[in-house]
Amino acid sequence: MAFPQTILARVLPFALYILFLALADFAAPLMNSIGVGEKWLYAIRVVTVSVVILYFWRSYSELKVQPTLNNIVTAVAAGLLVFLLWILPYPEWTTLGADAKSVDPTLGQDALTTFWWLSIRILGAALVVPVMEELFWRSFVMRWLDNKDFLNVSPEKVTMFAFIASSILFALEHQLWLAGLLAGLIYAQLYKVYKNLWVPIISHAVTNGLLGVWVVFTGNWQYW
Repeated sequence: MAFPQTILARVLPFALYILFLALADFAAPLMNSIGVGEKWLYAIRVVTVSVVILYFWRSYSELKVQPTLNNIVTAVAAGLLVFLLWILPYPEWTTLGADAKSVDPTLGQDALTTFWWLSIRILGAALVVPVMEELFWRSFVMRWLDNKDFLNVSPEKVTMFAFIASSILFALEHQLWLAGLLAGLIYAQLYKVYKNLWVPIISHAVTNGLLGVWVVFTGNWQYW
């Protein structure tokens, strides 16, 4: 069954990102065997997703409306709020799966390799992931749940069902599901209120960027 390009453009980048995650355990030995190192799988994942997004860029009609200065200020503030919510000390029941160990992934690497790896990790999380996820979760899934012709659904008109259901699904994508749920609800509300996908994208970018810097400086590598 062929998917319309409007759907494919918003689903494929996210699907590829998840596929890379799913295949990480199988790809890691191959990466290590050729001397590249499994940590560089993230770089390959981000580059692949970026290429697909750029290929479909003209299909993203929701990104053609630029945010105002007020939109940007609000997005930055919301992104800071989500970051603070994300690093709260949550109880174990709010975590999906086993707790990740705080192991420094840069151990054994020289300074230059560490710099490039951390740069790619933070830039990918702050610049690529927000675009990919907001196109999928907010622009596509949240509106598609109300109407299969999702591009004709105005963000402020999405139903409470679509608003909450898409946020719950977004939460289940993250190990810290409660933090993910709170983040999803905030990003969804930004899209509903401002009707501009750049607002949740910028907010998401601020959250991820701050989280990345915080992880590096505090050594809380389990958040990665």
